[in-house]
Amino acid sequence: MLFNSYIFIFIFLPVTLLGFHLLGGRSLPRLTMLWLVTASLFFYGWWNPSYLVLIIGSMLFNYAAGSLLRRHRRRGLLALGVGGNLALLAYYKYANFFVDNLNALAGSDLHLESIILPLAISFFTFQQIAYLVDTFRGETEQHTFLHYALFVTFFPQLIAGPIVHHREMLPQFLRGFLGRLKAEHLAIGFTIFVLGLFKKTVLADSVALHATPVFNAAEAGVTISFLEAWSGALAYTLQLYFDFSGYSDMAIGLARMFGLRLPLNFNSPYKATSIIDFWRRWHITLSRFLRDYLYIPLGGSRRGELRRNVNLLITMLLGGLWHGAGWTFVLWGGLHGLYLLINHGWRKLFPKPRAGRIRSLLGWGLTMLAVVVSWVPFRAGSLDGAAQMLAGMAGMNTFSPSVTLMREINEALPWIVLLVIIVLFLPNTQQIMRNYNPAFETYRGEISPLRYRFLEWKPRRTLAIFLAFLFFISLLCLARPSEFLYFQF
Repeated sequence: MLFNSYIFIFIFLPVTLLGFHLLGGRSLPRLTMLWLVTASLFFYGWWNPSYLVLIIGSMLFNYAAGSLLRRHRRRGLLALGVGGNLALLAYYKYANFFVDNLNALAGSDLHLESIILPLAISFFTFQQIAYLVDTFRGETEQHTFLHYALFVTFFPQLIAGPIVHHREMLPQFLRGFLGRLKAEHLAIGFTIFVLGLFKKTVLADSVALHATPVFNAAEAGVTISFLEAWSGALAYTLQLYFDFSGYSDMAIGLARMFGLRLPLNFNSPYKATSIIDFWRRWHITLSRFLRDYLYIPLGGSRRGELRRNVNLLITMLLGGLWHGAGWTFVLWGGLHGLYLLINHGWRKLFPKPRAGRIRSLLGWGLTMLAVVVSWVPFRAGSLDGAAQMLAGMAGMNTFSPSVTLMREINEALPWIVLLVIIVLFLPNTQQIMRNYNPAFETYRGEISPLRYRFLEWKPRRTLAIFLAFLFFISLLCLARPSEFLYFQF
């Protein structure tokens, strides 16, 4: 079941909200939580009911491991708990990748049946690993299995994040947020949800039509010209931006309808003026997880510059592999690791650069060039396809496009220009809703105030009409629903 589907919007969500309202209004917190957990498991099992055995088994294992760690803080227990999670992830996500590469290197003929990647396994596995580590550190509170199950399965963040932290969500459950629906929460949540739905169905899915043909042609071995390559790369860059931004808004909006706040996961990353800044804005909760549970335990920057660089590269390579079992994702992670090393080296050479618009503009341009180039292997189906695209972008092939793809470029150009203007010059959803605390800030002050106050959201009739218009346009586009790109990770 997709957020951007008729069955979710007109059946699942209203029924879930109604049940929440009726049970909460009767002061039945346990039944209300049980209702949300049941609805979330139904939502998860919609794709494949057999996945329910996996996620329920994972929750039981981790809750038991957490209970043991709370009583006996032993590294062996922690290693067993974390190892169990990683073993589950490794089997479902990387077993075929490992066997294929082993066969290629050793000339062997090992064979595994095709293993279908269970939905959201990367997200709920990382979330529970963080919980176990924090329990070992004595940072979690005592709670029931029902609280824990809601923490893991709450449907707005279950499939593609954000990767929520126990200290952000469990206190909200323990405070007894459960009660009748409130008009303010519904208005704020629905506004954020509609803005996200519009980004996904109208903006992301429309520009995707111009990215896919170019990458498919490169994958088929077609020589890609300079204009074709850049139009395809830019179209995908914008598709991924609005797809992930739209999903993040919809998740935050859905949670807010129930009176809950999720952490901010997306904060105008294409306005970043450095790669370090980019990673404070893109998939913020994944960056936080990799920093807190991989980079810092490896030693972080505490053991000298060389060790810091090695730790940073390892973190980004594994972050790339987390996105998918393929060398294209390893290459993407390696590129960003290299970018970060260069960025840190530059800051060491020039620790106090003079501020200025020209310097900021140059920093933004170089950052975006690096990001667009890195998205090519991220999107490509193989290293050969990525090489074809990158060769075209570097001008190593012809400059003029083929007659077939020239039409695609002419149709893509207006979309690219329009979306670039939106990305660079319009405020993001969290800025528009800033006065209503739409999400938790990972970094203090990251939801910046608006320069023009008239753009701030307030419950007004004109804004309600505009929102209804966006909702109507978005619904018209649901005839061609498509999965969010991060669902595959």
